[in-house]
Amino acid sequence: MGPKEGQLTQRSLAGSLLACCPLHVSTYRSPGGACDDREDGPAIRSPRSPRRPESQHKGEPCYPSSGASSLEENPGGSTPKDQVSHVNHTADAGLGPFKHNQCSRALCFPASPFRKKWELFVVDPAGDRYYYWLLVIALPVLYNWCLLVARACFNDLQRGYFILWLVLDYISDCVYVGDMVIRLRTGFLEQGLLVRDLKKLSDNYITTLQFKLDFISILPTDLAYFAVGLHRPELRFNRLLHFSRMFEFFDRTETRTSYPNIFRISNLVLYILVIIHWNACIYYAISKSIGFGVDTWVYPNVTDPEYGYLAREYVYCLYWSTLTLTTIGETPPPVSDEEYLFVIFDFLIGVLIFATIVGNVGSMISNMNATRAEFQAKIDAIKHYMQFRKVTRDMEAKVIKWFDYLWTNKKAVDDREVLKNLPDKLRAEIAINVHLETLKKVRIFQDCEAGLLVELVLKLRPQVFSPGDYICRKGDIGKEMYIIKEGKLAVVADDGVTQYALLTAGGCFGEISILNIKGSKMGNRRTANIRSLGYSDLFCLSKDDLMEAVTEYPDAKKVLEERGREILMKEGLLDESAAVEGMEGKNVEEKLERLESSLDTLHTRFSRLLSEYNSAQMKLKQRITLLESKQEQEADTCTAAPSVTSL
Repeated sequence: MGPKEGQLTQRSLAGSLLACCPLHVSTYRSPGGACDDREDGPAIRSPRSPRRPESQHKGEPCYPSSGASSLEENPGGSTPKDQVSHVNHTADAGLGPFKHNQCSRALCFPASPFRKKWELFVVDPAGDRYYYWLLVIALPVLYNWCLLVARACFNDLQRGYFILWLVLDYISDCVYVGDMVIRLRTGFLEQGLLVRDLKKLSDNYITTLQFKLDFISILPTDLAYFAVGLHRPELRFNRLLHFSRMFEFFDRTETRTSYPNIFRISNLVLYILVIIHWNACIYYAISKSIGFGVDTWVYPNVTDPEYGYLAREYVYCLYWSTLTLTTIGETPPPVSDEEYLFVIFDFLIGVLIFATIVGNVGSMISNMNATRAEFQAKIDAIKHYMQFRKVTRDMEAKVIKWFDYLWTNKKAVDDREVLKNLPDKLRAEIAINVHLETLKKVRIFQDCEAGLLVELVLKLRPQVFSPGDYICRKGDIGKEMYIIKEGKLAVVADDGVTQYALLTAGGCFGEISILNIKGSKMGNRRTANIRSLGYSDLFCLSKDDLMEAVTEYPDAKKVLEERGREILMKEGLLDESAAVEGMEGKNVEEKLERLESSLDTLHTRFSRLLSEYNSAQMKLKQRITLLESKQEQEADTCTAAPSVTSL
């Protein structure tokens, strides 16, 4: 192929490629009359692309001719595949910032930052932003539920504030549309992970009944205003179908609030008011259809100045609705059949709804007092016991004061009972959040492994001591260590009066006695008397719990014992010779433990080998039995063959 033929081939191929994507190329005419191919940006042109004739009409599409080209000729000749590669390379070189689109478009421009963010935008339903959006959407829902119904019934309300309602209506419509868009981008959990695939998110919403209700709720039914008039708000009743978001907001608020019982009661009161409001509006609408003042049951004649203004109309209807739904009565009796039917329906609804409401209120109040009732039951049981055992008045008063302190300072809750329904991981995280900093203040636990501290945090038990209580006495066997959370403790002499030292919040004592360090002159006995000056809150860690925790952390156990030994040496309470003997005895014990461990390992291996040997013996016996049976069958066959031949 010659140079000219190669050039023509490249030109025709380039023209064909550009002609295949006319939808993505727009016409642009330069001041000089040339036609450039662009897509909302600078001209895309090969280095030698020819200008279009100036006689071209201005609005005519600009398609490159298959016979004209600006590509360089391929001096060495090329195959069609090489030519395509060459064309693609040349086109890419001229694009600069442009790129290939995933939508099979030949040329496109990089998406704007806003578009990229929008494509990645997914709402986490567990996040705060989603909750705040629920608050935003709940407001127009409540607006439509209350005011839209009232406007449809009370003409003065609709006509007197028409511009305000028009603005609020279309603001709520915009919020409704925005909520549907948010729903299309709301993630959901699949196998514990938040789904971010946009197709899955949209399908998850579109296939639900709520999507159909939401779609119906944004249909522009108010376009019928042009046919029937502007003051017909009942045309917008389809907006009432967008109600699920308000209930979802209430559910999430009940979960988030620190006062769920108060919120439940407030929510219930809101439902009652909405029902009474709707019933009042319906009563006014029925009165309007029958005729104001035609009988004693309907609303009085609006021509009367006393009943002819909006506030009196609404308050009168609200009063009538409240008396009827609460089954109090004392309203004018109905006259016509329609009035009788409506009153009967109201009485039935009132009985059913308010029976449910009273039951719910009673249940809520019971739940609010459940903790107090349980605590009071404990006090009553203690009182009965002390009376039965004839406990002294002073001791009885001391016990009652202790209970009063627990309740007044909100310390009557049993942490383990409250957290028992949580998984171990969450329980550990809560304990770490509450107690870890306190535990780190203990000298022997400083710089310990994090895993050991977590184990110990889970084993801390809160205890409350009354004024004058002895936490420990000198010479007692030390089975617990204590960490002071609140209160003041005094180190006192045997007489209980002389005070040597004062322990405050953050202090600890008894940690040495529970380690059972060899060579300690006091052994594991207490070295001082410690008494509570007022009510004191302490955390208690028992020796058994500590030993159980350090079993899995042998290195940490050595560190704790070494640190305790250093503390005893500083205080002059360590017998070094006894400590050395204890260490030697400990070394012997460690050797014995290692020997026992080795024996256990050997025993396990021997048991495994014995089982393998028995299994092999069993298989060998089975094979021998099988071979013997086959040999007997062959022998029987050989003896039977001559008899058949003789026959």
